[in-house]
Amino acid sequence: MLLLLTHYLAFSVRTFHVFEYITLRAMLATLTALMISFLVGPSMIRKLTAYKIGQSVRNDGPQTHLVKAGTPTMGGALILVSIVLTTFLWGDLTSRYIWAVMLATLGFGVIGWIDDYRKVVHRNPKGLSARYKYLGQSILALGFAMYIVNTAAQPEQTDLIVPFFKTVAIPLGGVGFVILSYFVVVGSSNAVNLTDGLDGLAILPTVLISAALSVFAYVAGNHVFSGYLGLPYIPGAGELVVFCAAMSGAGLGFLWFNAYPAEVFMGDVGALALGAALGMVAVIIRQEIVLFIMGGVFVVETLSVIVQVASFKLTGRRVFRMAPLHHHFELKGWKETQVVVRFWIITMMLILVGLSTLKLR
Repeated sequence: MLLLLTHYLAFSVRTFHVFEYITLRAMLATLTALMISFLVGPSMIRKLTAYKIGQSVRNDGPQTHLVKAGTPTMGGALILVSIVLTTFLWGDLTSRYIWAVMLATLGFGVIGWIDDYRKVVHRNPKGLSARYKYLGQSILALGFAMYIVNTAAQPEQTDLIVPFFKTVAIPLGGVGFVILSYFVVVGSSNAVNLTDGLDGLAILPTVLISAALSVFAYVAGNHVFSGYLGLPYIPGAGELVVFCAAMSGAGLGFLWFNAYPAEVFMGDVGALALGAALGMVAVIIRQEIVLFIMGGVFVVETLSVIVQVASFKLTGRRVFRMAPLHHHFELKGWKETQVVVRFWIITMMLILVGLSTLKLR
């Protein structure tokens, strides 16, 4: 919206041409999303509290969590509002990638909102049934994947890029691309959701990963940089930098209220949407494996749940004291803040490894 305005004003005042630079709009998007979160956050928390949309806590979990019962949840709506408004303000609304990612992100947010609403308002502990949740996620992920593959201009835009190897790219074909994209988007969506169990645990890694993906998006959308670094050139992908910047700013703004002790929780409405957004950006810029590396905390949290469930069903024994993994460490004696900060540090290290793949090829 503002980009169109600056285009118009640039005919009279050349200074407004500066807003055509993606880097400037990305910085402004981060600040705008941050300010929207700061301005809207307090009133949204008050309304969630007034409507008694509070978090329920499991009795078999860490006893320190019992004090969190009643804390407002569904705060992820604040993140989505900040992302959407900011992207409308600073993004290029003629970009097909912006619309594809934004609409699918909102779709996952709607699924999460229904799940949260059934849990906290209808007092249904199961929320939206797993069958319908995965059905909705599958429809959105497959629709997104088929749109991207059908609009790809060149075959290399659907190849699987293997990091650290400059000339290794695995041709997937249309079917292979759709299948891989489905698992990346749905998997990352649920991985972030499973990780979102402690104050600030999921949101800062999401912020950091989205910021790192913005670097890859900028390279993929720049013909010179992508050629120099040996990555596929994806025309128009650079505009995703603005979306990623908005996600980072909105996430930081939410962390202000979600930091220990949290005033509000993200809920499925935020976790499912943010995880899906990370997966979709990675799919477009062909960095699925790098997302797997940088999101190692999300991956391990998910694997801990899979291992725990499989072990209990097959042997009747539990591998961990409690899953996901962050609860295991709490029950071992780690304080909540220790678990959160240590997982943050691990994420920072993994992101550096992921960013190193830009040059180490």
